[in-house]
Amino acid sequence: MHPKVSIIILNWNGLEDTIECLDSLKKIAYPDYDVVVVDNGSKGNDIEALKKRFGDYVQIIENDRNYGFAEGNNIGIRYALANLNPGYILLLNNDMVAAPDFLSELVEVAVRDAWIGIVGPKIYYYNQPNRLQSAGGRINWWIGETSLIGVGEIDKGQFDHVNDVNWVIGGGLLIKRQVLERIGLLYQPYFAYFEEADWCTRCKKGGYRVVYVPSAKLWHKGAATTARIGGMRLYYMTRNRFLFMKRNATGLQFACFFVRFFLRDVAFTTVSLLALQRDLKSLAKFYTAICAGISLSLGRG
Repeated sequence: MHPKVSIIILNWNGLEDTIECLDSLKKIAYPDYDVVVVDNGSKGNDIEALKKRFGDYVQIIENDRNYGFAEGNNIGIRYALANLNPGYILLLNNDMVAAPDFLSELVEVAVRDAWIGIVGPKIYYYNQPNRLQSAGGRINWWIGETSLIGVGEIDKGQFDHVNDVNWVIGGGLLIKRQVLERIGLLYQPYFAYFEEADWCTRCKKGGYRVVYVPSAKLWHKGAATTARIGGMRLYYMTRNRFLFMKRNATGLQFACFFVRFFLRDVAFTTVSLLALQRDLKSLAKFYTAICAGISLSLGRG
């Protein structure tokens, strides 16, 4: 079976990465897919360059500004559902490079069981091709932390089994259309970070499985977009922990997270940024993110 897959790639001032990603996609063996590049308000000539190099291979959506990872991908998803009639949607970071069989391997597992809603690949570091970044992810609901399985380990086959996991990285996530239509799109207020963990959690709460597929492989440059904006990752990772926990954890779990965050995490980050790094700008972003996170989790954001 080869259900149609619409691949959504978000580009924001990342032309070289996007070109390398698309070049790798042109080598994949899967017979029925299309590619939608959503340009999130890039300032340069990214759109013209992509049209010139790839022609009809990609369909390009031009956003008027940066809508973030969540809503930027949502724009592409809405377009694909309305115009391309896919059975699956694949979110793919523009700084990923794909193995030729990665999409075939993902789909092969996804179609095995009607209750498999989301699948994700084995992901390596781009500059260390045999070192793992992710073999799926875990969530610790009592401390409000998401973590990656196998991160930093050399791949020796220790994660070569198809497994159910809590979440998979959004930069290489395949979701079944019927599941997407049931649980909804990515939650726009996240902007960036935690939106895929939220999506996977909603998928599992809907009775579907989230599955890691080791035979599907990607190589990730990592933070190629957010690294260009100082403090962006710290701000959204901090703020969105509150939002994620409020939306998905039990009341007791949220309370435990809240107490631990202020007793441990605030002190640790303050000492690290102030005493060790002397980074007052990042420290200010951290406290601003805490206030924003509390406001969002209380429904005021």
